[in-house]
Amino acid sequence: MNAMNPMKEDIHGRAKRLIAAERVEGIAASDREWLSGHLAACARCAALSASTENALRSLRTLPIRLSPTLADRARMRVSLRAGELRQERARAWALWISCSLSWVLGVGSAPLVWRACEWLGQEARLPDIVWQAGFALWWLAPVAAVAAFLAAHKRRAARMNDGMAP
Repeated sequence: MNAMNPMKEDIHGRAKRLIAAERVEGIAASDREWLSGHLAACARCAALSASTENALRSLRTLPIRLSPTLADRARMRVSLRAGELRQERARAWALWISCSLSWVLGVGSAPLVWRACEWLGQEARLPDIVWQAGFALWWLAPVAAVAAFLAAHKRRAARMNDGMAP
C-alpha cells in the first residue's frame, strides 16, 4: 500500500470494485473503457483481473452431484412450466384475434349503431346528450365486461399459484 499517495489507492480500489462488478452484474461502457485502460497500465490490477477470471472459470468446471430424484423433479418442473407458457401464448393469440375482430366489427357497425341510437332517442324524445351517452355506453360495456373477466381470471390464477383453492 502506498501511504504517500491515497489517490493512487482510490484508483486501485475503483479498479477492484469494477473487476468484481463486471463479472457479476456488468458495468457501463464508460467504466469498462476506464478499466481496460487501467488494466493495460497497472500490472497489479491486471493480475487481480486474471486471477478473478481463473477462479470463476475453475468454479464453472467443478462437477456438482445431483441426486437423480432432484434432477427428475427439476426436469418435470421445467417441462410443466414450458407447457404453461405454451398455453399462455395460445391464449394470448386468441385474445389478440378476438380483439382485432371486435375492432373491425365495431368500426364497421359504428354508423349503424349511431343511427339506431339517434332514431331511438328521437322516438323516445330524449335529449341528444342522453342517446349519445347511450351510444358511448354501447361501446364501453364490452370493454368493461372483458376487463372484469380478465381481472377475475388473473386473481384466480394468482390464488392457484399460491396453492389456494379456486
